[in-house]
Amino acid sequence: MDYKVFKNGGVTTPRGFKAGVAQAGIKYKGRYDLALVVSEYPAVGAGVFTTNKFQAAPVQVSRQHLALSEKMRGFVVNSGCANACTGEDGLADAQMMTEISANVTGCKAEEFFVASTGVIGVPLPMDQVKQGIEKAGQNLSAEAGALAAQAIMTTDTMAKEIAIEIEIGGEKVALGGMAKGSGMIHPNMATLLGFVTTDAVITKECLQKALVIANEDSFNMVTVDGDTSTNDTLVVLANGQAGNALINNPDSEAFQAFTAALKKVCIILARMIARDGEGATKLLAVRVINAPSREDARQAARTIAGSNLVKAAIFGQDANWGRIICALGYSGAQFVPEDITVSLGDLLVAQDGRGLIFDEVKAGRILGKEEIVVTVDLQAGEFAATAWGCDLSYDYVKINADYRT
Repeated sequence: MDYKVFKNGGVTTPRGFKAGVAQAGIKYKGRYDLALVVSEYPAVGAGVFTTNKFQAAPVQVSRQHLALSEKMRGFVVNSGCANACTGEDGLADAQMMTEISANVTGCKAEEFFVASTGVIGVPLPMDQVKQGIEKAGQNLSAEAGALAAQAIMTTDTMAKEIAIEIEIGGEKVALGGMAKGSGMIHPNMATLLGFVTTDAVITKECLQKALVIANEDSFNMVTVDGDTSTNDTLVVLANGQAGNALINNPDSEAFQAFTAALKKVCIILARMIARDGEGATKLLAVRVINAPSREDARQAARTIAGSNLVKAAIFGQDANWGRIICALGYSGAQFVPEDITVSLGDLLVAQDGRGLIFDEVKAGRILGKEEIVVTVDLQAGEFAATAWGCDLSYDYVKINADYRT
């Protein structure tokens, strides 16, 4: 797929999208912690949400709005407080956030997604949130996309945003995205907030199908610490301003092209989240190839990337391939142990299920890089998958030891 990457692109790059931000002081003073993104035109929406049984209030409200409304207009997001495990009051607060957003933009409350991130079990300071949403709504602009990506951060060390352009049926279609995530990241559907905008003309049903497909190979393949949050939210808005022919058939070339572009945006954001894992110093990519099924490949890759022992070895630059095959062994994937090969970068360290004598100096150089690729060949089929994670450093414990206090 040919695509153009926009320099400094984000959620306001596609036609018709604007953003506003505010310093509401929800947890910290003097930083942006509230973002409002709005389409100037009615849009169709799609979403996937956490599988945690504790569904945060904004997740519940967003699910309801997606089911109720054929058209969406935007999303409102706060950082600093998750509004999770807050009971009926929390649900009322999440609903109020959409009502305030609707009032300030002249839209309907059910046309807004809502998302929150931060400490669990703490009520939102609604007076501050209300003032923040009103301020954000009064200062909407296409130039504020980058600030919106900053406003949704918690322990993230960098904003995560991307925008690309593809051609569908002779028309240029843009997709922009932003995400937050650093800790409490694990598949199903990874612990994060992700927001994608596009000016594509597409039906709600096709947009939802495309999002599910894109999510499977991106955010569902990221792990930082094995914890799946109460607040996971990934939503897409498509406002139809690109002028392409309506995408309404999942078997069409146009649908395949759009889905590939959406997957590209999601994978780029997913890799940014893995690299920015709390305390991380390295990005870990685990490729499992020649698996008997797609699910075997996915399960094996995710399990290896999520192993604390593998992650600790990567941090210590220790070529301990035994930890890799150990994780593979309990992953549940189907394979014959005597057929397995393992490589660190381009260095083969195990073959036929047994270790090889390899150059430890070269292995150290490979493990000293910022991005490390582990390849595991199951030699049992033709399917492949890649999972992304990070190393496990001393700082991870420091960050999470006093996160609430």
